[in-house]
Amino acid sequence: MHFLLCMFLCMFIPARFIIPITAKEPKLVPDWLQLMADSLPTLLWAGLIFTIPLTLLSFTFGLALGLLTALVRLFAPVWLSSVARFYVWIFRGTPLLVQLFVIFYGLPSIGIYLDAFPAALIGFTLNIGAYSSEIIRAVISSVPKGQWEAAYSIGMSWRQALIRTILPQATRTAVPPLSNTFISLIKDTSLAAAITVPELFQSAQRIVATTYEPLILYIEAALIYLALSSILSALQVRLERRFGRYGGTLETNA
Repeated sequence: MHFLLCMFLCMFIPARFIIPITAKEPKLVPDWLQLMADSLPTLLWAGLIFTIPLTLLSFTFGLALGLLTALVRLFAPVWLSSVARFYVWIFRGTPLLVQLFVIFYGLPSIGIYLDAFPAALIGFTLNIGAYSSEIIRAVISSVPKGQWEAAYSIGMSWRQALIRTILPQATRTAVPPLSNTFISLIKDTSLAAAITVPELFQSAQRIVATTYEPLILYIEAALIYLALSSILSALQVRLERRFGRYGGTLETNA
C-alpha cells in the first residue's frame, strides 16, 4: 500500500520538489581530534627548529655567563664585583618580557637592530645568567673552606683548586636548582612569540588565526610543553641519582 502511495505522489508532484534522503555517514574521527592531528606536524616543527635550539643555546650561554658572574662576585676586586652585582640586580628585578621588548623594540631607537631570534637569545641568556649566577655563587660558597686549604696544601694553584676540587663538589649541589631553571626556561621561551619568533606558541597562534579554534590549539601547545618538561624532569632525576651514587648528598628518593 505504501509503495502504491509513493508511486502516485511521484506521478503528480514535480521532481524539483522532491528532496532526496541520503544517509549521513558517521565521522570516524571527531573534528577537534582531526584538527589536532593536522596541526601537530607544524607545532612539532616549530618546536624542533626554534623552541629547542633557543632553549639549549640560551641555557648554555647563560650558564657560562652565570659562572663568570659568580666568580667575579666572589673573587674579583670590589669595583668589578659591584658591576656584576648591578647586572644581577637589573635582570632579576625586571620581568623577562620587558627585557625582551627593550632588546627587540627599544634598541632600534639608538640604532641597534636585531632579528627576532638573536634578540630572544640575548634576552634569555642575560636573564638565565643572572639567575644561575646566584645559584652558582651559593653552591661555591657552601663548599667548606677546608677544601681550599687542603688543595693548597698539596701544591695546587687557585685555578687548579677551583677546577679540580671546588667545582666538582659544588656541581652536585647545583644540579637540582639549575635543572629547575632549565625546565622553566623551555616554558618561558613561549614569551619569544611576543617579539615575532616563530616558535611553538606563535605557530599555535597562527593556526588559531585561520581555524578560530583557540581552545583546542592552545591545549595542544600546552601538552607539547608538558611533554618536553616531563622528559627533562626524568633526565633530572637520573642525573641526581648518578651524582648520589658517586658520593653526592642529594635526596634521590624525594
